[in-house]
Amino acid sequence: MIDTLDREIPEGEERLSLRVEDGIAVLTLCRPEKLNGWSWEASRQLGVLADRIRFDERVRVVLVRAEGRAFCAGIDVTAPGGAITGRSAAERTQRYADGIRWVHERFAVFAGLPQPVVAAVQGYCLGFGFELALMADVRIAADDAVFALPEAGIGVSVDAGGDLRIARDAGAGWAKYLALTGRRIDAATAERLGLVQLVTAPGDLEGAARDTAREIAAAAPLAVRAIKRNVDAFADQGLAAALDRTALAAALTLTSEDAREGYAAKAARRPPRFEGR
Repeated sequence: MIDTLDREIPEGEERLSLRVEDGIAVLTLCRPEKLNGWSWEASRQLGVLADRIRFDERVRVVLVRAEGRAFCAGIDVTAPGGAITGRSAAERTQRYADGIRWVHERFAVFAGLPQPVVAAVQGYCLGFGFELALMADVRIAADDAVFALPEAGIGVSVDAGGDLRIARDAGAGWAKYLALTGRRIDAATAERLGLVQLVTAPGDLEGAARDTAREIAAAAPLAVRAIKRNVDAFADQGLAAALDRTALAAALTLTSEDAREGYAAKAARRPPRFEGR
């Protein structure tokens, strides 16, 4: 796991970049060669940049976007520090639970920004990528976007609360359907379910997302922040307790034999043989 005390982002090691222009903080996933795959380090950098955004008086709205043909294709399994070890199964499980709770805290800083967040999504938006997009207040997708929570198919539970947020926005039935099957849905289906607010042609995505961000930035800042706080207070009741259960469930499944089999099967491009242990 990464050094959580390091508050800087080394040059050349950026997973996300940040620039502020005309009241808009543009937060860009910038590893297109890796399909913007997520990692412990990406979570750390998200927390660092969210703290910078929070206290930047110039920022009235945040635009999350990605370079390349994917928003985020999920976990980068090649990233250093991906596997957590321990002297025993219990210690390894505890360390995973602590690590996942730490990720939840970074995501909570981002989702809890006083400024509204607009996400512009193209291509693959899978696993952690889907969960990141679901933390935005408004989601705009290109019609080539593909959304999924594939975790159960490789032997682990959904670990960052994406299924909980789908239940909040689209209902418990859809949350279970998508998380239990891992089925991919297109942008039109995501819009129909209320998981996406607007669908555009790929070439129009950036412009549509920026137009939305500019509209929010032009509104009264105190009113905008109050609206976000009020809606979140209503919509997110019970989320904190559910995320705590999520961390333990994720830790138990990540250290299971099924998870080991699931990742091995995926690497070998064969069907997994799960035994429930």
